[in-house]
Amino acid sequence: MHELTKLIREDMKPALGVTEPGAIAFAAAKARSCVPGEVKSIKVSMNSGMYKNAFTCGIPGTDQVGSAYAAALGTVAGDPEKGLECLACVTEEDNVKARELIREGKVKTDLDSISSRIFIEARVETETGTAAVTIRDTHTHIVKITVNGETVFETAKEERDEQGDSGFGGEEHTIHRYTLAELASYIETVDAQELAFIREAYEVNLRLFNLGLESPKTTFARHLLKLNGGQVISDDEQATASLLCNAAIEARVIGLDAPAMSITGSGAHGIIATMPLYAAYKVNDYTEEQLLRATALSYLVCMYIKEYSGKLSAFCGCAIAAGSGMACALVWLRGGSVDDMTHTLDNMASSITGMICDGGNQGCTMKGIAAVDAAYKSVEFAMNGIYIADVHGINGKTPEETMRNMGRIASPGMTGTEKTIVEIFEEKRLS
Repeated sequence: MHELTKLIREDMKPALGVTEPGAIAFAAAKARSCVPGEVKSIKVSMNSGMYKNAFTCGIPGTDQVGSAYAAALGTVAGDPEKGLECLACVTEEDNVKARELIREGKVKTDLDSISSRIFIEARVETETGTAAVTIRDTHTHIVKITVNGETVFETAKEERDEQGDSGFGGEEHTIHRYTLAELASYIETVDAQELAFIREAYEVNLRLFNLGLESPKTTFARHLLKLNGGQVISDDEQATASLLCNAAIEARVIGLDAPAMSITGSGAHGIIATMPLYAAYKVNDYTEEQLLRATALSYLVCMYIKEYSGKLSAFCGCAIAAGSGMACALVWLRGGSVDDMTHTLDNMASSITGMICDGGNQGCTMKGIAAVDAAYKSVEFAMNGIYIADVHGINGKTPEETMRNMGRIASPGMTGTEKTIVEIFEEKRLS
């Protein structure tokens, strides 16, 4: 199996609801599993990206939002063996218990640091003892577990001390050893059977889309359907792409009970990286093999940018990283060259780079709409020889440099922005 195939397989995971509440629930569930007895208190500390993304995010299996409720529900009903889908079997009785914990003041969440490096520490105290679970760098990567003050699990020091998820100052990530031309060559030459697993992403994301379209709770989904002439698949590729993509994002952020297939730790990234390509596939009668090869390219370009920006930062990686990956894949589906992809990246970098991430919430749907619009226009212009030259702005002399610069805008570039966003959140919480 090709090294790049392995990267995608390891990164592509189903996630129920927005990933950050899922990760918080997972950490709390894991801590709870280590200590029996009645729960006395729950405390979760997080880095700013985790704190921000979970702040008003819908949680599957409930009409509640936010990190405190995710922690309470994870403690009461979470199954840590299911990872980011740990809240898959929540009942109304579980919700009653979670609400009681919050009402009794037994659940506290706080901000640990301003950082794009994922950090969660969930501490659960019961009548028999206390357990703490620490997660670093990816949403389910447990690096330490303590029970009653004794360390029962800990990763190697070298692993704990790595730079984390930003590509600056740490060991070079595997994806960064490749050029855009090499990524394009890989998706054109890799055995098609190696990519067959990507079908699952469409099965998962289409289920979520259909749930969003059917739910009375969604609003964007129904209007996007109207804008597409009342059809799920119309002759208008871009309108179809926006509908498929953003109805699924809306379903996810309001907490409807179906997973998205995530990439780079994010369900919205996974949706934007795939669903517009499904629209192109259906409208233009591309083959399934073309769809899967294009999706692999979309994923890899997304990963390339995200491994520079950090998993959780102040910029909207869903629009910028996943949107850029999806745009390059559209170029490939249309028979474009690596130069066309390069110029598409120039157009994306010069337009939506810097779009803020203010948490996983309904605003993600509008950001997804902007991402689809930007991607389609960037592709159209680039394939007609119209693009922002590399002398301008953050565009690099190579596509690799451009993608690196896009990531740099987020980390370290937007650390101050991240601080301001969480300060605004705190002001809102206390007002």
